[in-house]
Amino acid sequence: MKIALISFDNWGLNEGIAKVLKQDGHTVHHIDFHNFKYKYPNFYYKIYNAFLKVFFRKNIKNIYYGKEIIKHLEQIGERQDLIVTIKGDFIDKRYLKQLKNYTRKSIGFFNDSATRCPKIKRVASAFDQAFSFEKEDCQKLGLKFAPNWIYEENKNSSKGPFDFQVFNICSKDKRLPVLSKIISELKSKQIKHKIIVLSRDKECPKSEIEFFFEKITLEEISKFIEKSNALLDIKRDGQFGLTFRIFESMGLEKKLITTNLDIVNYDFYNPNNILVIDEKNPVIPTSFFESDYEKLPEEIYHKYTIRGWIQNVLFHK
Repeated sequence: MKIALISFDNWGLNEGIAKVLKQDGHTVHHIDFHNFKYKYPNFYYKIYNAFLKVFFRKNIKNIYYGKEIIKHLEQIGERQDLIVTIKGDFIDKRYLKQLKNYTRKSIGFFNDSATRCPKIKRVASAFDQAFSFEKEDCQKLGLKFAPNWIYEENKNSSKGPFDFQVFNICSKDKRLPVLSKIISELKSKQIKHKIIVLSRDKECPKSEIEFFFEKITLEEISKFIEKSNALLDIKRDGQFGLTFRIFESMGLEKKLITTNLDIVNYDFYNPNNILVIDEKNPVIPTSFFESDYEKLPEEIYHKYTIRGWIQNVLFHK
């Protein structure tokens, strides 16, 4: 099949989908619009864009992404069997509708919640079929359910010895107070940990949190993960869809500590591997680290691999 993958691949996680599709014999074009860099011609365009956002719910960057994507599809010059768009809420709806001129079927996948990203509500109908990792959005917007995927597999990474019992990396946002409580709990139990927060501004509160001001590569993150026994996942407000941190833990067979209460409703949930904590009063018993990770049944594990995701989203019947 001829497949175009359109995605805002800021961490390089979507390239794995293109790679697997190519391995399976498909002709694949990955249009990564994270690489499209829009610059305001002058200061007045910033003011104009603010005006568009407020009064017309438009964004110059979203329009720019759409125009550039259509140019790339024109350059490909062949009608696609499938066009799969990840993070289509970053693209103006007018251009999402135009995708249907270049394919037999247009599919959208959203791995943000409509609560956090309201544009999802406005653009989801532009696709022939749309999926979301957020169960509530599927019910409210009539979308199909599809979680994220395991983008890295290394089942020998959990053998130890470990430098840290717990590792987490996240951006500076409203989760900081929760993170501070968790760090206090880890310190009180003398649980070794590595917690990194990425910040765009250098004015950060004085705390025990380790702030970084430049983006860390996936390779650097992988090294920290390899040295850690368990990964920490803190969900965002208004979001219950499972983050990639959860799938990292599955692919690398790492234990997981998470504030996402909905994880107990998934078929891979195992209390030996996954500790669910209350973000208001996090309790992390040291006994959680005393047992080894228990392998998942192969049929359950496969559902969450890239090939499982492809089967569910691209070839869903």
